[in-house]
Amino acid sequence: METITCNGSGDSSTIFYLMSIPSLPKCLFLPIFFVFLLLYMLILMGNALILVAVVAKPSLHKPMYFFLINLSTLDILVTTTTVPKMLSLFLLGDRFLSFPACFLQMYLFHSFSCSEAFILVVMAYDCYVAICRPLHYPVLMTPQTNAVLATSAWLTALLLHIPAVVQTSQMAFDSIARIYHCFCDHLAVVQASCSDTTPQTLMGFCIAMVVSFLPLLLMLLSYAHILTSVLRINSQEGRSKTFSTCSSHLLVVGTYYSSIALAYVAYRADLPLDFHIMSNVVFAILTPVLNPVIYTLRNKDVKADITKIACPQ
Repeated sequence: METITCNGSGDSSTIFYLMSIPSLPKCLFLPIFFVFLLLYMLILMGNALILVAVVAKPSLHKPMYFFLINLSTLDILVTTTTVPKMLSLFLLGDRFLSFPACFLQMYLFHSFSCSEAFILVVMAYDCYVAICRPLHYPVLMTPQTNAVLATSAWLTALLLHIPAVVQTSQMAFDSIARIYHCFCDHLAVVQASCSDTTPQTLMGFCIAMVVSFLPLLLMLLSYAHILTSVLRINSQEGRSKTFSTCSSHLLVVGTYYSSIALAYVAYRADLPLDFHIMSNVVFAILTPVLNPVIYTLRNKDVKADITKIACPQ
């Protein structure tokens, strides 16, 4: 497909062409479609069950589960911004995205992903207060405070990416711009431009570092205090019971940052382009798939209530 002369700036006449995974044989498109469809259905059903269970069961009307339904909502949203288009691509060969659709997808994907990191920080703070300051928990974690914390996490993420998306939209693109990705990831769109990509690449990298490592630092700080408090407990049983309160959150954080680490290594190391694309796809799908599984298997309250909803007697 031949590209046309480069536009002076980004405008609605630009059409983006998703190259998907360049070296992937077309005979594998249909199997990958079914794999992604299965994962997407699991994400929708698993997180929807958590939402219904927490809303419907008064026993789950606690701060921990309030933040959990925020996380489940974000899991649904972050995958819904990307996976349906990927399904269309692998099943129908639908590779085109309009200029507004591409930048909307980019903005929503990165904003919702960032919101997940901030919600995980809030959940770590909830664990810290529950274990390190249990007597103050009812005062510190009121419904009003919980709403403010969750709203702040959402709004900060939604506002943080606006400058990068706006500036990227003002770059010059060919009339048909090739994006070497399965969706409109920021770095992939920047690299599709015929402008100087250095400033936007640097901005994107700096934002990624802030939204990845600052939340991680805050969570490590919370868990350092939690670990100190747990080690002060004399009995082994007491330590295990107390620390198990946050075990599900720890597993989710580990999954989330393992996906980020994979994407970062693929970007920084001299690895094939296909590996870089797949690492981003794994980041977009892996955590939303595993979150409901982790919370269902590791949390007895959630598991019991979901079982009652899914298998009523």
